[in-house]
Amino acid sequence: MSSSTLRHQPATAAGTGTGRSFSRAGPTAQSVRLPRGRYAAPAAAFATAAAEVDCAADRVSALSQVAGVLGSQWGDEGKGKLVDVLAPRFDIVARCQGGANAGHTIYNSEGKKFALHLVPSGILHEGTLCVVGNGAVIHVPGFFGEIDGLESNGVRCNGRILVSDRAHLLFDLHQTVDGLRETELANSFIGTTKRGIGPCYSSKVTRNGLRVCDLRHMDTFGDKLDVLFKDAAARFQGFKYSPSMLKEEVERYKRFAERLEPFIADTVHVLNESIQQNKKILVEGGQATMLDIDFGTYPFVTSSSPSAGGICTGLGIAPRVIGDLIGVVKAYTTRVGSGPFPTELFGEEGDLLRKAGMEFGTTTGRPRRCGWLDIVALKYCCQINGFSSLNLTKLDVLSGLPEIKLGVSYNKIDGQKLQSFPGDLDTLEQVQVQYEVLPGWQSDISSVRSYNELPQAARRYVERIEELVGVPVHYIGVGPGRDALIYK
Repeated sequence: MSSSTLRHQPATAAGTGTGRSFSRAGPTAQSVRLPRGRYAAPAAAFATAAAEVDCAADRVSALSQVAGVLGSQWGDEGKGKLVDVLAPRFDIVARCQGGANAGHTIYNSEGKKFALHLVPSGILHEGTLCVVGNGAVIHVPGFFGEIDGLESNGVRCNGRILVSDRAHLLFDLHQTVDGLRETELANSFIGTTKRGIGPCYSSKVTRNGLRVCDLRHMDTFGDKLDVLFKDAAARFQGFKYSPSMLKEEVERYKRFAERLEPFIADTVHVLNESIQQNKKILVEGGQATMLDIDFGTYPFVTSSSPSAGGICTGLGIAPRVIGDLIGVVKAYTTRVGSGPFPTELFGEEGDLLRKAGMEFGTTTGRPRRCGWLDIVALKYCCQINGFSSLNLTKLDVLSGLPEIKLGVSYNKIDGQKLQSFPGDLDTLEQVQVQYEVLPGWQSDISSVRSYNELPQAARRYVERIEELVGVPVHYIGVGPGRDALIYK
């Protein structure tokens, strides 16, 4: 892929420039009278801080009864942090799809790091009920391992997590099959996490999968599991199966069934009753739209629907009850695994972003591929999901760069501009990215908590993104901690 650049002249004032502006200006000097003299500066600082607190409270309290946080790139955008921040204002946090292939890193009030994979990110807040919906796939040993890790760190889980009785069970055999499948594909491998997610969803679609509710019927559980084992053995030469394996697995799941029983619920009923009772529900998406089985860069995608449609099918709630959807997007772009990546940076530039952003997978530890922010892909995600606002994360990582590029359009080899994000990978792999170049900023912004205190170049970068995609940025991440968030 090749590219061309257009140097973008910074606007003379915040929010000016071509296209629509979503600048949210706070109180100005004209609207607040301050005393003259030695107390003027502290008074101004106090007024600004108070305005920022009000802005944060207003932003969160104004969110709809059922709201969602979804990824708008190829995953790893920082969704878990925003869910963790918003969770205290919601009664329920619910996962609607995916499995332990998601990796959400969050920090508690003491700054302790937690890496969650299946448990929703609201778990750190005592008053929040966490729901794992029917659209998710459950690896029971991993689920209990996650719970044990949380409880050993003082986080109570019993009575606070519900698992859908309709969710499908992910077995170790699915993980084995995942690895065998990747080996079979050789140079055309997808680059999965090898957590068994795809094979489990395959079992679901071919209708020989087992669900959580099957754990309540251990008299028939073994027969159903036998079908799965035999299917895998028939498909893959490297999969060794014996009756003793089945017996061992059934005994193991008898123990799991007893422990899991208190967590099992008809979550479709629970969620719809909660909606009728005016309880607030926050949906936490796993992965992201560019990995969606329908809308992503197929076949280099996940096996579920991490876009807005997956909320309804993965939780059993009606489209009309869903309100605000927040798209989470990094200030640059990353992806893990194989597949096209139009704005990818190679060599020293890519290594610089990877090191500065600590871009290594939460689930696998794999180094992430890094590149400039892809506006074409972001606009596509905004169209599909109808985001009401964006959370721009890791803006601090770009500090110190002399200039920053935005991939604003794609051209074909013949120079013809593409009007939308292409579904044809042959086309996508040959696009020529057209860039705008904006000035960078040299100061460290990780301690900034007010939008107006960001360097002008940083504000211009945020506002240019708003102009290009037509969606306001309401949240800006400038570090990993809970407090490292600017409300705009």
